[in-house]
Amino acid sequence: MHETVHVDLPGRAYEIQIGPYLLAEAGRYVAPLLRRPRVAVISDSTVAALHLTTLRDGLASAGIECTALELPPGEATKCWAQLQVCVDWLLAQKVERGDVVVALGGGVIGDLVGFAAAILRRGVRFVQVPTSLLAQVDSSVGGKTGINAAQGKNLIGAFHQPSLVLADTAVLGTLQMRDFLAGYGEVVKYGLLGDTAFFDWLEVQGPALAAGDMAARVEAVRRSVQMKADIVMRDETEQGERALLNLGHTFCHALEAATGYGARLLHGEGVAIGCALAFELSARLGLCAQEDPSRVRAHLRAMGMKVDLRDIDGDLPDAAELLDLMGQDKKVVDGQLRFILARGIGQAFVTGDVPRDAVLGVLRDAA
Repeated sequence: MHETVHVDLPGRAYEIQIGPYLLAEAGRYVAPLLRRPRVAVISDSTVAALHLTTLRDGLASAGIECTALELPPGEATKCWAQLQVCVDWLLAQKVERGDVVVALGGGVIGDLVGFAAAILRRGVRFVQVPTSLLAQVDSSVGGKTGINAAQGKNLIGAFHQPSLVLADTAVLGTLQMRDFLAGYGEVVKYGLLGDTAFFDWLEVQGPALAAGDMAARVEAVRRSVQMKADIVMRDETEQGERALLNLGHTFCHALEAATGYGARLLHGEGVAIGCALAFELSARLGLCAQEDPSRVRAHLRAMGMKVDLRDIDGDLPDAAELLDLMGQDKKVVDGQLRFILARGIGQAFVTGDVPRDAVLGVLRDAA
């Protein structure tokens, strides 16, 4: 049931291995990368308690020694202070340029550890071992690394491609359902932005996937990763097409800032809400049929996901304040917000030509 997706970047090619029980086989995949049989692993305390022993044993089976650092879990860990903790620890472990750093965890650990690897000794190699659905289908692939700033999410970082990604789909069984569905928000995004047939498949297979069907989980991760890899190969540093991967994210990042990057709104939940809002905005601008946002909402609702601003616990800023928060987004060009909108399901495009009043209207009606 294992699948392999190749990311064929000149001089920086790597493989994404997808399937159950890959942690136990980690040594077989990591060993060819090593000049000496040792790796430095950074994880968070929640993930480490569940999976570090399995990874350590999988590495040991190939004679690889493993030293590990555990950080606090949560989005707040993606900060300057924890970046310094990572770099100081890696230096204390005498990690050399020929060594490999392993990021074991979800998107927070992957982004943070990848950034630490990017700046350590001007760049050491690292391996992504994503343990959440969101990280497996999105953040572990493509080389975006970084931390958050007070001014916004992911504003400090670097492009630094991993040398290998091990997406063990069996570990998804340890996720809380809320966390799994948050990751599913990113899976749905891939169908919405460029693959109508994938969205059709998800409408049928989504419930089985959520219930634990391993074949469906492997296929969903493979199709998501293949689409992302194809786009990254064509546009590694987001000069054009790669921006499509941010469908829903302009709304999402504003909502995350408004809720303090905490447990009130998980990233994937914000993406799902953002996708629904992007399709609503597209329909109001006459770009797609009104049936399209209705279909998006219906599928998200059927999966038990958040769809509107009113689904977020607690009070939110008003529409005008949310629009101001969008202004801090990385996708601002010459002071103008760029949105990813759609001409239909599977037909996303990037535009800066969006009337402010239309966005305000969508935000007001979703509250």
